[in-house]
Amino acid sequence: MKRIKNTWFMVLLIGVCTSITMSQTKLAQTGFNFLSLSSDARSSGLGGAVNSLSGFAGAMASNPASMAEMPTFLSASFDMNRWIADINYLSASVIVSPSSGDFGTVGLSVQSVDYGNLEGTMVDRNNPNGYFDTGIFKPSALAIGLGYSKMINKQFGVGARVKYAYQSLGESTFMSDQGDVTTAKNKTSAMAYDFGTIYKTGIKSIVFGMSVTNFSQSVKFENEDFQLPLLFTIGISANLFELINSPQSNQDLMLSVDWTHPRSHPEQLKIGAEYRFMQLLSLRAGYVSGNDENSFTYGVGISSFGFEVDYAYTPFGVFNNVQQFTVRVSL
Repeated sequence: MKRIKNTWFMVLLIGVCTSITMSQTKLAQTGFNFLSLSSDARSSGLGGAVNSLSGFAGAMASNPASMAEMPTFLSASFDMNRWIADINYLSASVIVSPSSGDFGTVGLSVQSVDYGNLEGTMVDRNNPNGYFDTGIFKPSALAIGLGYSKMINKQFGVGARVKYAYQSLGESTFMSDQGDVTTAKNKTSAMAYDFGTIYKTGIKSIVFGMSVTNFSQSVKFENEDFQLPLLFTIGISANLFELINSPQSNQDLMLSVDWTHPRSHPEQLKIGAEYRFMQLLSLRAGYVSGNDENSFTYGVGISSFGFEVDYAYTPFGVFNNVQQFTVRVSL
């Protein structure tokens, strides 16, 4: 009876969150898009299909409820993401689960973005080139998040995270027809919120996950309002060896599938698979629908004695490739 109640509660929660998310106006453009990118190499190696996976620090970026079942007292991860166009992402997260999660789990995350040096220009009708240089500027972005999650019972877990996000796109200079010069700072910040649930069905190893990330009010750069990249995700995962009644003592084959509804992008299907041997070596692959340049992802991980190194590789078409590294320590 309790399992039936939990199932109906999960269905109701998914329905409510779906209706709220679907009611959001789909825009052609959003800002602060760095918030929609995870730098965790394990997540990226699985194509981002990690909404129903739990027990590792990097999953907090996708579903804060995933922190609820940490196998250790402390887990810390450090990520480096060499993104396209020489953009570099650096992130770190620390998750603490005292008393084996009896009082819940707390997580802290930090993400910074280095866009490199860009050359600024300003329109000048009197200049033969039509513009003149205003010098080098350096855009940047930062997000700091604090999350909490807890297993309500052995099957159902919830989580939430609040984030402070800041972005600076450098100063821009405008010249009116009368020759007056105006300078805009192009800096702004916002508070964003993530919510999520994890539901272990009790049927083999099947787990459901649901999350809403980057929920926020509109933000303004000078005179233009924009929305943050709101994302609604439903996911399911299972160990295929257990699902087909062929459990392997030293091997796991996890299959994870996510369906996402972004604010400013068509719906996407994400599929990830991870083969793990003796909790030592992991081989990963992922697929993301609806992307022109980066549909497939690949990854590998090596772990031993609470130390893990993950690597993800994403072919990115005309942008060459994206490489991500994560170092994880668990105590």
